[in-house]
Amino acid sequence: MEARDILKRPVITERSSELMAEKKYTFEVDTRANKTQVKDAVEEIFGVKVEKVNVLNYKGKFKRVGRYGGYTNKRRKAIVKLTADSKEIELFEM
Repeated sequence: MEARDILKRPVITERSSELMAEKKYTFEVDTRANKTQVKDAVEEIFGVKVEKVNVLNYKGKFKRVGRYGGYTNKRRKAIVKLTADSKEIELFEM
């Protein structure tokens, strides 16, 4: 997979905003991507050094519309911690 295919979008929530003070950034990633691929993609796209990557899997929720039921898409979220000497990611700064 290419780096742009691995990272789907940044996750901007209250909790992820608090983690930015610790140089931790949250991304929604492809469900097939592993930690090494996420690390390489972040380093390639943003030009930073990654210390570690934590990955969370979310299963799809069951939803109903009338008598029809189905599942929402499953998701995978990655929390990327940058090294102390690495620069910030400008995308997240407000």
